[in-house]
Amino acid sequence: MATEEVVLKRIDGHVATLTINRPDKLNALNIETRSRMVQELDELAKNDDIRVVVITGAGDKAFIAGADISEFEGRSPVDQYRVMTDSSVFLAVDRFPKPTIAAINGFCLGGGCELAMACDIRIASEKAKLGQPEINLGLLPGGGGTQRLPRLVGMGAALKLLYTGDFIRADEALRIGLVDEVVPAGDVAARAKELAEAIAAKSPVALRLIKQAVRTSMRTPLDEGLRQEVSLFALAFASEDMKEGVDAFLNKRKPTFIGR
Repeated sequence: MATEEVVLKRIDGHVATLTINRPDKLNALNIETRSRMVQELDELAKNDDIRVVVITGAGDKAFIAGADISEFEGRSPVDQYRVMTDSSVFLAVDRFPKPTIAAINGFCLGGGCELAMACDIRIASEKAKLGQPEINLGLLPGGGGTQRLPRLVGMGAALKLLYTGDFIRADEALRIGLVDEVVPAGDVAARAKELAEAIAAKSPVALRLIKQAVRTSMRTPLDEGLRQEVSLFALAFASEDMKEGVDAFLNKRKPTFIGR
């Protein structure tokens, strides 16, 4: 694939990897990159062969170091609002119907941290640093940082990061729940692929419904979430994957799920 492409796509079996490819800019998100990511995610959502998506950054210095601040100059508030609301990459990741994994290979700051938080699972290099430094520009996060961060780490830890703009190391991010695993620096891609392949071997039907149910749990009262869980269970119960899974269990063999 041409190195000038701002987003690289690689497909291995049922796993797709999207790589933000601006290493000279620490993979900062500019308009072109955001637009391309939204387009790629839309295509992958429609591709039934893809069951899991890994998102990472090119090089070994950064996952995504934030927004491309050079684009702020001369932009009006109306222009900025339009950029943030038209085809939001953060919403595209959040609403992606299949499992997503952020492979955090370096700096994960500002919009990069927000993109990682929009993913389902976060695996970080031991050398990664994470944070929301928008306060240092006289700004606040605009890609979900004020909303997703407290849900992951709690209000106090979130406000400390948001108020100070401090960076934290991967081990601290793991302690507070901002990332789910920390691995040696050279193992991030391999671990993300290993986990993605393990997930991709499961029922695509059940994976989608699990994601829907869990996301609902974050946005609705408990009683409503429980009702939806029962409805989604019934949908899964009607699937070919469910029949295959039960038959494989009863006959002591490994199931082969087809996603129907």
